[in-house]
Formats: sequence, C-alpha cells, structure tokens
Amino acid sequence: MIKAVIFDKDGTLFDFRQSWGAWTAGLLKRLAPVTRGDLGAVLGFDPVAFSFAPNSAVIASTMFEIADLIAPHLNGVSMPDLLAIMNDLGTSAPMVPAVDLPVVLAGLKAKGLALGLATNDTEDPARAHLAGAGVTHLFDFIAGCDSGYGGKPEPGQLLAFASHIGLDPAQIAMVGDSLHDLDAARRAGMKAVGVLTGPATRAHLTPHADVVLATIAELGAWIDGLNAA
Repeated sequence: MIKAVIFDKDGTLFDFRQSWGAWTAGLLKRLAPVTRGDLGAVLGFDPVAFSFAPNSAVIASTMFEIADLIAPHLNGVSMPDLLAIMNDLGTSAPMVPAVDLPVVLAGLKAKGLALGLATNDTEDPARAHLAGAGVTHLFDFIAGCDSGYGGKPEPGQLLAFASHIGLDPAQIAMVGDSLHDLDAARRAGMKAVGVLTGPATRAHLTPHADVVLATIAELGAWIDGLNAA
C-alpha cells in the first residue's frame, strides 16, 4: 500500500521548459561578459528555440554538477561566485506550475499521504519555488542537493524522507520526469512513477517506470487503484 509520495520538482511540479528555459537564458545573459565559446551549446540549450537537448545537463544534474561543467568556459569567476549567481537566478526564476498545485497536492494530503520533495536544485531556491506556488505547508520533507543527502540518482534524499516519516520505502512512490528520478526510486526500493511534464518522452521513461502519467493530477487515481488492488 502506498502511504507517501516524494516528488521531483522541475519537470514534475513545474513545467520544465517554461521555468528552466528562463533560468538558463538568464544565466547565459549574466555570464556573457566572461564567457569563452558557446555556453548554450555546453548546457544543451538553444536560446532562440528556447529548448533543451535531450542530454542537457540542466535537465537532471545538480547545481554543483552544472557549475563544474561550465566553470572551464568562464574567465575570472570563482566557484563560490558562480554558485551564488546560479542560486540567485534560481530563486527568482519564474516557475510555471505543471498543474494546479494547491488543489492536486491538497487532494493527496486529504487521502492521508505524506508528501516530500527531492530535487537536484539547491534547497533555498526549492523552498522559494514552493512558497511562490503556495504549497510549502503541504510538504512533510524538503531536500535539495545541498541538504546533506546527496543528489539523484543516488537514493539518499529518498531514504531520508522514508526515515523522517517512519515508513518502509516500499510504501512510498517517487514521482519524476527523468531517468535520474526513476533510477533513484529503484535504488531506494520505492515505486517509480514517471510524468510527461518534463523533456522526456513516454517511450524514454516507460522501461524504467512502474507507470507513466501525463501529469501529477493523475497520481491520486493511480494510487487509489493500486491500494485497492
């Protein structure tokens, strides 16, 4: 029986292209005076089409991994300064919800489910994004890549959530839009639920998931069916 859900953030709770396209475009603009070469290509982002390549580091990497990737292409920017710029842009990025988050998440809480967040973004921007959507109070646990549990696809964040709420991982569903999310679910011993509000296609996610849903709005019905069975 599923008694809790832990969500990825970007591409799951928030539409990936609209939200992180703005962040990436802003980062390219902010770093343009100190950039060597085509930083958009390094990040797998086309600023004209406002689209990401399937293997873009922005899709599933941690902020630290993205910083490591782009640092060699910059002149005179220290790693602490680069991370500060990225986090500042992340906190102010215009997050576009993938669904009506207050309604959908409150509906899951009404079923008695505990809710968690596991993101490869850092924790402060993640909390700012949840607050902006008016849903922070619905979460029992929030972890970013800098919260002390590592990042996905490692299962540390997911297992910390299970420990925090006192449940066996098998009683929890992990919901995300990328293979990093689904791989983390498998490593943690949780149900793996894919959603199509990120860049990945159904064909890409299906071999790695227990189910692939269009959005998290379909999650409650799926859990009800699974628990009834």
